[in-house]
Amino acid sequence: MSAPSELHTPLLAWYDAHARDLPWRRTTATPWGVLVSEFMLQQTPVSRVRPVYDEWIARWPRPADLAAEPTGEAIRAWGRLGYPRRALRLHAAATAITDDHGGEVPDDHDALRALPGVGDYTASAVLAFAFGRRRPVLDTNVRRVLARLVTGVELPPPAVTAAEKAAAEHLLPDDEPTAATWSVALMELGALVCTARSPHCDECPVHAACAWRSAGHPSYDGPVRRGQAWSGTDRQCRGRLMALVREADGPVGPRTIIGAWPHDAQRDRALESLLADGLLVRTRDGYALPD
Repeated sequence: MSAPSELHTPLLAWYDAHARDLPWRRTTATPWGVLVSEFMLQQTPVSRVRPVYDEWIARWPRPADLAAEPTGEAIRAWGRLGYPRRALRLHAAATAITDDHGGEVPDDHDALRALPGVGDYTASAVLAFAFGRRRPVLDTNVRRVLARLVTGVELPPPAVTAAEKAAAEHLLPDDEPTAATWSVALMELGALVCTARSPHCDECPVHAACAWRSAGHPSYDGPVRRGQAWSGTDRQCRGRLMALVREADGPVGPRTIIGAWPHDAQRDRALESLLADGLLVRTRDGYALPD
């Protein structure tokens, strides 16, 4: 592995020149804005997140603003981002921040981890990007960059390993603000250059130190990675039912629900799962978003 200091200067210079102007990265972004972005960006591309994020922050600039609203409003505002349980968890996190932390996003790892919907990755990302802390941030893009740069393999293992955490920690600059910028620079490199399918190695600022490039770009030979199907799945059915209720002015009747999906058993299964998740509620007239 190259000495960390040999990698810092070229990657940080590249990031300074090529970083996208994203609202949650601006100096005006609040810790709450960073937390909202991390919830929204889970398994969702930036292009889909950005308009929803802008509307969300304009409507609910503080955790207390969201906490004061019914959970159904959070689900409605989530729109078509997918995985709407994230909206419920973000609403619950806003409530916890308001009730337990005086309305301010905590700057402590354990306190962040205690918030609904916040795992180790999100807590580390908030500490790094909102508070400028020296924390390794291992999202999909960063893990792929480090797998290639350090380990010499095309793709990382399915789950984060201790070795990955150690490598990420080893590469962090000592200075906290610089370490935070390094973390987001790695993320940006994975998003724009060291992409999963068609990496632009000739544009990479650290290609000379890349173990994968030096090895001749060997193909991934680990466990088979299966993409998530969509058409005809329970996820698609759930999404269609959610869109139907979310866009309605009032409760949606059973007859309308039946007409939304042709397969009875799958539709009933999806509907029951939405009710169990708290994303929909039964009313006298049919189904609606929760209060």
